[in-house]
Amino acid sequence: MLDLAFDTPKPKVISGAKHDWELVIGLEVHAQVASKAKLFSGASTRFGAEPNSNVAFVDAGMPGMLPVINEGCVALAVKTGLGLNAQINLKSAFDRKNYFYPDLPQGYQISQLYHPIVGEGEVLVEMGPGIARLVRIERIHLEQDAGKSIHDMDPDMSFVDLNRTGVALMEIVSRPDIRGPEEAAAFVVKLRQILRYLGTCDGNMQNGNMRADVNVSVCRPGDYERYQESQDFAHLGTRCEIKNMNSMRFIQQAIDVEARRQIAILEDGGSILQETRLYDPDKGETRSMRSKEEAHDYRYFPCPDLLPLEIEQGFVDDIAASLPELPDAKKARFVTEFGMTEYDASVLTADVDNAAYFEQVAKGHDGKLAANWVINELFGRLKKDDLSIGESPVSPEQLGGIVGLIASGDISGKIAKDLFEIVYTTGGDPAEIVEKRGMKQVTDTGEIEAAVDRIIAENPAQVEKAKQNPKLAGWFVGQVMKATGGKANPAVVNQMVSAKLEL
Repeated sequence: MLDLAFDTPKPKVISGAKHDWELVIGLEVHAQVASKAKLFSGASTRFGAEPNSNVAFVDAGMPGMLPVINEGCVALAVKTGLGLNAQINLKSAFDRKNYFYPDLPQGYQISQLYHPIVGEGEVLVEMGPGIARLVRIERIHLEQDAGKSIHDMDPDMSFVDLNRTGVALMEIVSRPDIRGPEEAAAFVVKLRQILRYLGTCDGNMQNGNMRADVNVSVCRPGDYERYQESQDFAHLGTRCEIKNMNSMRFIQQAIDVEARRQIAILEDGGSILQETRLYDPDKGETRSMRSKEEAHDYRYFPCPDLLPLEIEQGFVDDIAASLPELPDAKKARFVTEFGMTEYDASVLTADVDNAAYFEQVAKGHDGKLAANWVINELFGRLKKDDLSIGESPVSPEQLGGIVGLIASGDISGKIAKDLFEIVYTTGGDPAEIVEKRGMKQVTDTGEIEAAVDRIIAENPAQVEKAKQNPKLAGWFVGQVMKATGGKANPAVVNQMVSAKLEL
């Protein structure tokens, strides 16, 4: 494992007009389970389908329709729990959460309030080189998603699309361990990274497949420590929930705005009303959506249509045995196996597809050299062209071929850049391109020596300057490289120039 120091969270301190205040943050992350069918029906979960085309009778709340649990969704929830070092509950149960909304045709949501499928876990969040924070997970439960109300298609009417209704969600609830906006965003980034490695959620926030409800409260310095000693939430202040945050930038902005709103109210002698709020990024403010209902207001009761969910330990063990290598373990392995820096390993393992691409490039080649080319040349070019790693015009085999040609001395770094451009724009086998276009590096010492002798003979004044200041010998190296079309081996040229000038 990497050498990480566990740091006590340093709270974000905001100075009010009268006092200093600290932030306390907890998150409820809704992650769509990567299943092709819904939680209690066989309807498709395909994104972008025609409105109301992915709806089964049970999703639409038709009379007499009974839910049937999707075993695949259960397995993915268990897999997520194992990936977060969490307790797996062999017995869990579903409850009805009753509320009325136009895009909730049943008039209730099937969720897990009292007996979730996954218990306490943890997420290791790196906040800087060698510094990590541990954010505790309170629970993960399975529940149905609601539909979508559409208000911008007609000035006088609203429409309802039930395609999302019944889609399986994992609600991942953190403890109030997060102490600032940057930590909150880093937590979501790390959680999304783990889910993608596990293959249990694609983490696509633009499509709503992962979104966060952010609970924010403020307290006076020292109150958080008192909460840790007593576990009395009264020390943390009244929290407000900001719903449906779908970007890291907005999460940070909303936390800061909401904290300042609460501080202004408290310092003016008011009190915070526990409520659900929405963040308006255009106005830079949060606004009230509804008062925060407590659990009893939802009239929770055990779902009469579903028996308690019981799973066997063997089912859990089989899933545990199939877990992939997770990002922290992969990062540690990259550092030790390939001898790269922790920073480079972090870049390469930030996304599971990037890590897989790199490993294919590095197979049978110099790992550090491969990392340098993947990070600097490939990632840089893909970012410029707004392409993902899956859309790369250069395959791992092609980039590995370029790395191999550099390592063998067949081409120089400069030639490699030209070769990369050719492969990126037109494709082809790097070795064949080098052969056909005469790009192979000149390693014939006789040919290089002739070029060095000629450049020295033609520039006696520069020779005298170089003897007085050896740093100027680089001018001769550059001229030789130019004379050989960049094909001479730079190391050989450097040695010969130094020897000829007796430096």
